Parts: sequence; structure tokens; C-alpha cells
Amino acid sequence: MLPAPPVLLITDRHQAAQPLPELAERAFAAGLRWLSLRDKGLPDAERAALARTLVARARPWDATVTVHGDPELARAAGAAGVHLPDGGDATAVRALLGPRALIGVSAHDGAGLARAAAQGADYATLSPVFPSPSKPGYGPPLGLDGFARLAANAPLPVLALGGIDAGNAAAVRGAGAAGVAVMGALLRADTAEATARLLAAFTAADFTP
Repeated sequence: MLPAPPVLLITDRHQAAQPLPELAERAFAAGLRWLSLRDKGLPDAERAALARTLVARARPWDATVTVHGDPELARAAGAAGVHLPDGGDATAVRALLGPRALIGVSAHDGAGLARAAAQGADYATLSPVFPSPSKPGYGPPLGLDGFARLAANAPLPVLALGGIDAGNAAAVRGAGAAGVAVMGALLRADTAEATARLLAAFTAADFTP
């Protein structure tokens, strides 16, 4: 079981239709409960300030905030954990952040999923599932069949990433996704409306009589 809400918004200020703190607030108000600060190109001081701001904005909603790639920043900002690149050392991060930290790893194939699990990661993202301008350079898209095959054999919860939106979220869940990770679909659109639609699409099965 995924130890976090099933829809993850990954930030990219270059795609965002408004400043990230305000965009996060709109997403939280629409039901989002997990956000990860990526934006690795920011100067360290600005990224640290943004991380603290996002953690503060999330608190009234009891939402989870993680940080991409920087466990020291996650700890300093009071974030819930960290998301590591493919090949990142989840074991070392666990030793730094402790047993309750939420630790994820990016993966693009079965070997990456196996490494993440062996190091004690809580989850992995698997990408790209569909064509996406946010996830170039990782080979051809897996498609639903490729994702389903890898997710079925994965020893940890898998989030689908790459080209995910409200139109395909239910199909991805049917293919075995424990959750979905999204960038452009929520950042470039009306965030509140897009968030509500994506959450409804992914969780629709929960409400089926």
C-alpha cells in the first residue's frame, strides 16, 4: 500500500500558471494532499525558502510535502521526506531522515524498481508511461501494457508518471498504479479544476457500488 495520498503534484515553476505557493494553495483546497518540490535550478537559499513556504501552506490541509533530491533540505524545511533520482541511495537517506520519512525513487525499468525496493524506498515512480514534454530523454513511453507488466512484478508501490491526466488516470489505475505523479496537467491548467478532475478520475473505483 502506498504510504501517502495517491496523487502527487511535482512542481516546475517554468510550467506553472501562477507562483508555486498560490498554486499549491489552490491544489490543496481542491483536495490534493501530496506535493513535491522539484525546481532544482533555483538558488539554494530561494529553494530553501520556497520549501519552508510550501510546508507551511500544506499544514492547514494536513497535506504531505516532500523535496526532490535533497534530504538535507527536506529535514531543514520540515518536509515529510525526499524523492531521489534513479540510482539514488535510499538506504543512506533513510539513515539520515529516520524510519518515518517518506522516501521515493525514480525508475524507468524493472531494474530500477528492484533497486529502489532493495534499498528500502517506500515507493517508486515509473516513467514515462505516455508521451510527455515534462519527461523527455528516458526512451519510448511504456504504454499501459508496459507499465502494467512492470508494476505487476514490482516489490513496492508504483506511481505512474509521464503524460498522466484526468482522461487516462482510471486506465493507469487499472494497469496497477498505486498512485499517479503529475506535473503539467495540474501546473499549466486551472489548477483547482484540474486537480478535482484528476482526483475524481483516479479514485472513481473507490465509490463504485
